[in-house]
Parts: sequence; C-alpha cells; structure tokens
Amino acid sequence: MENETVSRNFIEQEIDKDLAEGVYDHVSTRFPPEPNGYLHIGHAKSILLNYGLAQEYNGTFHMRFDDTNPTKEDVEFVDSIKEDIQWLGADWGNHLYFASDYFDQMYEFAVKLIKKGKAYVCDLSPEEIREYRGTLTEPGKDSPYRNRSVEENLELFSAMKKGEYKDGEKVLRAKIDMASPNINMRDPILYRVAHISHHRTGDKWCIYPMYDFAHPLEDAIEEITHSICTLEFEDHRPLYDWVVKECEFEQPPRQIEFAKLYLTNVVTGKRYIKKLVEDHIVDGWDDPRLVSIAALRRRGYTPESIKMFIDMCGISKSQSSVDYAMLDYCIREDLKLKKPRMLAVLDPIKLIIDNYPENQVEYLDVPNNLENEALGSRKVAFGRELYIERNDFMEEPPKKYFRLFPGNEVRLMYAYFVKCVSFVKDEAGNVTEVHCTYDPETKSGGGFTGRKVKGTIHWVPASHAVKAEVRLYENLVDEEKGVYNKEDGSLNLNPNSLTILKDCYVEKAFDMAKPADSFQFVRNGYFCIDAKDSKPDALVFNRIVPLKSSFKLPK
Repeated sequence: MENETVSRNFIEQEIDKDLAEGVYDHVSTRFPPEPNGYLHIGHAKSILLNYGLAQEYNGTFHMRFDDTNPTKEDVEFVDSIKEDIQWLGADWGNHLYFASDYFDQMYEFAVKLIKKGKAYVCDLSPEEIREYRGTLTEPGKDSPYRNRSVEENLELFSAMKKGEYKDGEKVLRAKIDMASPNINMRDPILYRVAHISHHRTGDKWCIYPMYDFAHPLEDAIEEITHSICTLEFEDHRPLYDWVVKECEFEQPPRQIEFAKLYLTNVVTGKRYIKKLVEDHIVDGWDDPRLVSIAALRRRGYTPESIKMFIDMCGISKSQSSVDYAMLDYCIREDLKLKKPRMLAVLDPIKLIIDNYPENQVEYLDVPNNLENEALGSRKVAFGRELYIERNDFMEEPPKKYFRLFPGNEVRLMYAYFVKCVSFVKDEAGNVTEVHCTYDPETKSGGGFTGRKVKGTIHWVPASHAVKAEVRLYENLVDEEKGVYNKEDGSLNLNPNSLTILKDCYVEKAFDMAKPADSFQFVRNGYFCIDAKDSKPDALVFNRIVPLKSSFKLPK
C-alpha cells in the first residue's frame, strides 16, 4: 500500500518544528474563554483546534476561564461554557482552571516587575492615558508619573491592593516604550482598581489584572507550550512575550495566530445578543435562530456536524467568510443515514377513504430509512381517516401538478392508490376534507404491476396521530440588507425568522421519543424535539434544516 501524503496545516508544521528542534518535549494547549457570555460557532473552531492538537500530539488540553473582569462575568456563563465544550467532545480531564486561581501569583509577578523597574503606578485618568498614548502615526509621550521610585511604586501598589483608592484613580502600568510603533507596547495597563465582588474570590480583591498581563502568565504557570489564538491578538504578541520574559519563565509558551471563523449573515456580537434577549426578540442565548453553541444544540445540530464543518473550513492565516449553507450541508450529511424518516403533517387537512371499512385499522411495514437498511422498520397504523398536507390537494391544479385533485389518483406512501372523488369546504371557502376511494389491490409491497401513478403523498392516520407544535426557522437577519443597518448600527432583523405551526400531526411512534432526538420528516426536512419547551404530552419540534440545500461542494 502506497504511503499517503497527509496535508498538515501551518500550526502543525510549527509544532513539528518546535518538537524536532527540542524547543519543547511535549505539547500542551488550552481554550481560555472569558465567562461573560455564551460561546458561539467561532469558538467551536478554537475548541476543536486546541483539543485536536493535544490529542494529535498525545499532549494535554486545559480548560481555563479567563475570569479577570468581574463586571461582566457570571456563573451562568461558566456553566454554559462547560456544557458546550463537553458536548463538543473536548475532554479536559483534570485540567480545569480559572485565572482567579492565580491572582496571588499575578500580584507577586507585578511586584517583581516594579522591583525590576519595569512597572509603575500612574495617576493619569483613562482619558489622559489615551491622550498620552499617541496615534498610529505619532509616538506617545511619557506619563509624568513614569519615573517614580521603586519604593514609591511598591507603596502605592500595596495601597491599591488595600482598597485605599477609588475606581480609576490609579493604575499599574508596564514601563516599556512610549515611542513603540506597536501601540500595545506603549506602557500598557497591568492592573486597575475595581471595587466589585468576584464570582469566585468574593471581596478579597479590589484590584484586578488586565487580560494582556494575566493571559500570558496563566499560560506560563500552566506550562502551556503553544498558545493558539485568533489573528486579532497578533499585535499583542510582543506584549505577551515581554510579560513571560520579564517574569523570568524558563520555558515560555509560544503564541501562534490563526484566522477567525466568520459565518455570513449571522449575529455573534455579545452586546447585540444580550439586547435581543432583553428585548424578548429571542427567547434566550440558546434561541435556535442564534449561532451560539447552545442554540445550535437546541436547534438539532450534532457535534459531528460541527466538526465536519470546522474541518471543511480549514485552518489558515487568511480571513474569510463562510456561507451558512455549508453548515446546513454538514448537518444533512451527518443525519441522512443515522435518523429514521417519520410521517408528519405540518398543515393538515383530513382525507377520508369512503370505501375503506369504518372501524378497520391495519398496520403497514414502513422502513425507517430507505438509504440505511440497518435501521430496520416499524409498524404504522392505517385507517379510513388520515391527515395529509394542505398543499397536496388542489381544486384547480396547474399543469404538471401530480398530487390530489378531483378525478386524479395518487399513491399514499407505503399504502394504497387513492382517487379523489369529492371535497368539502367551510364557510370561508377553505378545503376541510378530501374524499377518496382506494383500490385494495394496489397495496405497497403487494406485487401490484397494473396502472402507474405519477404522484406519491405522505399522511398520518387520524386515529393514531399525535398533535404537535412545529417551529420553522429562517435566518434571524435580513440577508438582502445584511446584518447591520449602516446608518445607526442596529440589526436588520427578518420578521419571518420564526413561524410557529400549532396544529400539526405526527405518527404515534413519537410517543417514545426523548428531548433533543432528531428525525427526518418525510418531504419536510430534518427536525428535533425541542429540549427546552417540549413535554411528553405537548411535543414541540424545531426544524433543523429543510431537505434541499443551496450549498455545492467545490469540485
């Protein structure tokens, strides 16, 4: 067997080089979210990339919460993030950490920098700090407090820790280079005063480290080898390296950046989602119209489909956007051979077979999945009265309409030929009943070789039907207008993003289903039982995707 050449992404190539040159003798990666919101599809790329690299190199994967900003953090977000990562299959084992685990060490590292003359306490206001920082084309200027003595800085920093100053009154800054072409290196803030309780440390601290100071220290303390992050942190890398070098770590981590995952026409900004939740436009961070991982799970997406999607997107340093249709393609591919194809009628009218015995019920053999015989078959009740889709009957059909209309004959899927003989309307002119006759010689699987019919329609037996609510989802935003209104920055919302159908009927086999179970509804798409609102006596289904896809695989 010929050896296959496996294409390796640029991150794998860099890790291979580091291991070959003895820079590291192991691989340790991490996923470090801030617990200030729910994770979304873009985070899934980082989770699966970091976990996958740890698996590939037989290394360790750390799950760490960067909880350095208590003003925006909440235990709800911590719990949701854990659930999302476990659902995706990333196992951190015994390696669950919090930035707040290291607050004492971070304080000592800050003291170390002060003693080395590499950090100072600054009294400038936030506005003055911005003004002194300069611009992309002009250098900054030194703070008037930059040359305080080591002793004075130690005393002031200790007073900050003891709570002797108000929020914003003083900060600790790194002493690097106010003329650096990289603005991140112009004496960045390392600590700020914030008199606010932390969700894990309570009121122990009234000063908190800034992300750019805390993050490299967390990686270094945990002996992370490769800090894999997105491209917006590329300009922060010199500061990352400065922190771990000046804090004198023997084997500093290496930061490598990759391109973020951007999906077209979706909302991922936490500020926007928070407002959608507060304004009750969506019913929570897990509303199936969002692309948070919790929302995708509730909608019916599987970990396997998301992994397939991430693999298809690839890893690169080039920013690009991916069409949502590709994600839909992945869930169809994942479900099509795994899930049973069930009978469900979403917009029902009654079909009555006039010449079928009134109290007779027969049970038909129905395959669970025509493309996968291993899923077996089930028995479905059939009787005189059925429900069919409203659009499967027309009083005056156009050309090439092969379903039911007066005088026409169709096959009832898995059952018999029926011919429409009459119909009934209500006072408003809506069809309420379609009357047919059936030919008992035409039973499916019975070897009938007589006349042919061009149309086949699905149905649900009225006597054995279960009533259900079905929710049909479209994109939350108006795709023609784009996500954001150019004039005021608001969202261009699609008023038809959710359609709720209250009077649907599904076959009785759904009595055995559990929340989050998914199925194909014959001719209607893929659906799952809503894990939040569905109850055994009041089923609620979410449409995952329609059957047809607009996505085409590249040749």
